[in-house]
Amino acid sequence: MRAILLGFALGIAWLQQQARLPGLGVWLACGAVFLLAITLGLARPRVRIAGFATAACALGFAYAAMRAEVRLRPHLPVEYEQRDIELTGFVRGLPERREDGTRFVFEVEANGAGLRDFPRIVRLMWMPNEFAPIPRLLAGERWTLTARLKRAHDNANFGLRDGEAALLESGIRATGSVSASRPPRRLSSDASGPRLAIDRLRARVRERIETVLGDAPHRGIVVALAVGAQDGVSDADRAVMRATGTSHLVAISGLHVGFVAGLAAWLCGFAWKRARFRGMPATLIAPAPNVAALGAAAFAAFYVALAGFNLPAQRALWMLVIVALAFLCGRRPASSLVLLWTLAFVLIVDPWAVTSAGFWLSFCAVAAILHAVAAAGRVETHAQAPHDDDIDEWDRTDPSEVGQRPEPSVKRRPRAWMARFATRVRRHVESGARVQYAVTIALAPLTVYWFSQIPLLGPLANAFAIPWVSMLVTPATLAGLLLPAPLDAPMLHAAHAALSLLCDALAWLADAAPAALWLLPQPDGFALAAAAVGVAWALAPRGWPLRCAAPLTWLPLLAPAQHPAAYGAFRVTALDIGQGSALVIETARHALLFDAGPGPESTHAGERIVAPYLLAAGVRTLDTLMISHSDSDHAGGAPAVLEAVAVRQLLASLPATDALWSDARARRIETLRCAAGQRWTWDGVEFRVLWPEPGPLAGKPNHQSCVLKATNAAGRAALFTADIEADVERVLIARDAEALRADVLIVPHHGSRTSSTEPFLDSVEPRAAIFQVGYRNRFRHPNATVYARYELRAIALSRSDEDGAARLDIGREIVLERFRQTHARYWMER
Repeated sequence: MRAILLGFALGIAWLQQQARLPGLGVWLACGAVFLLAITLGLARPRVRIAGFATAACALGFAYAAMRAEVRLRPHLPVEYEQRDIELTGFVRGLPERREDGTRFVFEVEANGAGLRDFPRIVRLMWMPNEFAPIPRLLAGERWTLTARLKRAHDNANFGLRDGEAALLESGIRATGSVSASRPPRRLSSDASGPRLAIDRLRARVRERIETVLGDAPHRGIVVALAVGAQDGVSDADRAVMRATGTSHLVAISGLHVGFVAGLAAWLCGFAWKRARFRGMPATLIAPAPNVAALGAAAFAAFYVALAGFNLPAQRALWMLVIVALAFLCGRRPASSLVLLWTLAFVLIVDPWAVTSAGFWLSFCAVAAILHAVAAAGRVETHAQAPHDDDIDEWDRTDPSEVGQRPEPSVKRRPRAWMARFATRVRRHVESGARVQYAVTIALAPLTVYWFSQIPLLGPLANAFAIPWVSMLVTPATLAGLLLPAPLDAPMLHAAHAALSLLCDALAWLADAAPAALWLLPQPDGFALAAAAVGVAWALAPRGWPLRCAAPLTWLPLLAPAQHPAAYGAFRVTALDIGQGSALVIETARHALLFDAGPGPESTHAGERIVAPYLLAAGVRTLDTLMISHSDSDHAGGAPAVLEAVAVRQLLASLPATDALWSDARARRIETLRCAAGQRWTWDGVEFRVLWPEPGPLAGKPNHQSCVLKATNAAGRAALFTADIEADVERVLIARDAEALRADVLIVPHHGSRTSSTEPFLDSVEPRAAIFQVGYRNRFRHPNATVYARYELRAIALSRSDEDGAARLDIGREIVLERFRQTHARYWMER
């Protein structure tokens, strides 16, 4: 059975790695493999396990493909993107309140375009305007509104999670904003249903907590522990928890679900033992343990629903349900079998769960805990085997004293009780340390893969944070949920007070050891596989040979990032950040970031994409951060970059009053305004600034843009032009047209009609050109005429809105890699 369940899960995971959904030939092959494997398994006992596992793998692959076909069927036709479409439907879930508006999920019941396969679930942004403020949206409210939609699209970058997979997992097939062309109308009748009722309850709980706690600094964590909504958690709290490896405490995890289930089981059992029906004890109707098991499962299901059915909570719920059913049936399944059945049920409900970090972290953590507990049980059982020599004299009984009350010992009984208590405490501490060790070891490779870091403070911080949250914060929060107003207020304040003490302790710990956050590059497949072998080796039972050598398998994981370019060559990575610019230039031993993308005023790309990419690529130090000009889509993400990695020099074309200068100086970073004539050489690659003119900045920001040219030892060059326009292009041509010649051109001003003139392209003569543009951006970049101008010159083109990130290795030859081609998945098809 274990092999069958694992095979089914592997088949589902295999489908999620496919570039396109299977056609008729693949379906026939899958069916043939299934029948052949079943036949072999039934006919030949020696290959029965392998045959059934293979058949289960084919079944899982087919099931996931069928679910994907159904999920992808609703779609928004390309010709209807960015057009006003009237939608009628209702609000789902908890609307997310942001600084720039309210983001919410909308279930469409009718569309004004009359399309048959119109997306059933869309995600909308309702931004305020001077004529109509944003109403307070609640789950189930029906609205007729006009929206401008785009197909489900997200940024696609090397080393970062594919956001489109998350949209597909949520069933969101289009995103957009509420249009102000027509005023939205609130309909009189609301939608109903069990899930909407739960969403309304979640909204009332969140509103009550926010009313009671007001502007309390850690209010968002209390809300997250109560209803699973994390949009209110402050950036400061997130930073502290990331640094100390306690981010999992913000989400409703299996730990919290288990606590609720245990408390519910105790309460149900306690009440059932004392209940009577018509004079008959309730325990004669049903045993108390059975009632406790049912109560634990029911309360856990309610709490998971209140949490919004997040993946770790789902996993904990399925495990509880399986254990409860087995208990009611008089069975006691092995822990590994419970975990594998849970894995199968989770993937049946959500086949796309394998694309998320939470799936891997949750299941691997539970597997490590079960392994540690089982190993401890084996050791304890062996250690406690009865031996006559080990029996304490107080456990020996004289046969003549049987049936007589023993004489109390004033001297020795307290001592024996204290010894037994100390032994229990020691065993609990040892068990907790063993579990924490197993979880830390097991999750370290996954943490590096998903987040490019290992918080060395994690074991220490979790040693007191987990019991603190489990024993103080969570019970107080649950009491605040169950008690009516105004009795809930003291409990919510108590939960926040306990959180304040914990957050202060974690912040002190993070400040005391700032270097304890170990930043590592994202591992490749070999390093990850070797680390997985090392984890299994290190957690093997006692007596396993050469366990002390297990850390050697981690060396590829812990090794510094390899230099992406040889001496005299360089690599350019044009990140997909939407509408904006961010390019990473790497030589053999140096790195330069040309622009940092948008910041909090727009898409938070600097924080969400640029900084995480640098960490995933192993760039812990930027030799130069070059900000071409002050437009927010180029400079907005710079503070996030300064916060994430070390920067040695800031080279920028910014006004003297720009806050970025003072921020850099406060961090003791060398600052310099970029000007034509500056040049330097790194590892055989020459860098030369061509614009702007030395002296005071003049004109609009686009006119002040830095223009950088990088030339390798073989004479291959790349030209970075930021947002220069036709006037600057003419000046550069008149000054030195030959200096503009380059093999790779980062297209000026995102391909706007005010740039990329014919004389400029004649001077550059690029062989490849990169357009950094946002998907269906409001500026309509690139301009159709300008794009055609590039196409007519037979230039290799890459657009971030269609290809995702682009990577160019520039040596003697130029190799262009487009992310959506080399990392294609079936949900990227358009």
